[in-house]
Amino acid sequence: MSESEKTLVTIATYNEIDNIPILVDEIFKVVPDVDILVIDDNSPDGTGRWCDDRRRSDQRIDCLHRDGKLGLGTAIIAGMRYGIARGYKHVLNMDADFSHHPRYLPTLIDGMDPADGESVDVMIGSRYVPKGGVEGWPIRRQLMSRCVNLYARTMLGLKSKDCSGAYRCYRTELLAKLDFDEIRSRGYSFQEEVLWHLRRVSARFGETPIIFTDRQRGSSKIDSKEAIEALRIIFALGIQNITSR
Repeated sequence: MSESEKTLVTIATYNEIDNIPILVDEIFKVVPDVDILVIDDNSPDGTGRWCDDRRRSDQRIDCLHRDGKLGLGTAIIAGMRYGIARGYKHVLNMDADFSHHPRYLPTLIDGMDPADGESVDVMIGSRYVPKGGVEGWPIRRQLMSRCVNLYARTMLGLKSKDCSGAYRCYRTELLAKLDFDEIRSRGYSFQEEVLWHLRRVSARFGETPIIFTDRQRGSSKIDSKEAIEALRIIFALGIQNITSR
């Protein structure tokens, strides 16, 4: 299968050696025809080295090595650029910590061009549509997530129920229309901002339910400073959204 018919699965990593070997095996078990790109921010635990070792025996996996922690948004953009440059049909992003289970990959990919419905340009693995949900989060965190999604939909004019989740499949043809240099977000607000930019180039969106499970191994990378910065960027984009109508 040529790249023009294939999906590239991108995974941003920092200190995910406990997860990435298991995750890669699970991905290939479910969707053996995809390629995997790991974008590693110089993990001191050897995540990037493991990927290089695996590539010697399996050309379906590659690794981009970055100099340090440069932000989740820039890592995802690096994966998107890689997919565009190599002519993949789809770029599908997921987290490394099994919060995004590989069992949903076939549904995300098939949902781009369903046999019994309209094609979409972005298929979102959604926690907030019927049959979707979250496991392992306290009520406070669930409420915060829902409030952030409502805030983003209101400020940015987005209709998707889950604007902040990272488990998504993108049509590369649409990604190629974006000017990535215009994207301000370096952290977690990237998820909302890239949807806003895609909406502005007339992307079609779909959602399919997933159960998001809080990580079992390793530690979370988000902190309160980054969360506040995300709200600030969404607000600034919202003002731009209102004034450009």
